[in-house]
Amino acid sequence: MIQTSDIREHMEVVGSDGGHVGKVDHVLGTDIELSKMDLGSGLKHHLIPLTWVEQIADDKVQLNMTKDAAKAAWREKH
Repeated sequence: MIQTSDIREHMEVVGSDGGHVGKVDHVLGTDIELSKMDLGSGLKHHLIPLTWVEQIADDKVQLNMTKDAAKAAWREKH
């Protein structure tokens, strides 16, 4: 089971294909908020649910879906 305390600011978030999704800004409830200053996130805050996290390894948060699938399904923070 993933411990939210293991997810730290500035960790890289990658898809199951190894593709760059973004960088962690912080954990917000049951979501990870991605940094808006990361080029992968399009200069906006995006939220991805913690349920997408497959594992945390090598100082990276790896998702259980590809980079493109994650970007198609993430939510924009308003």
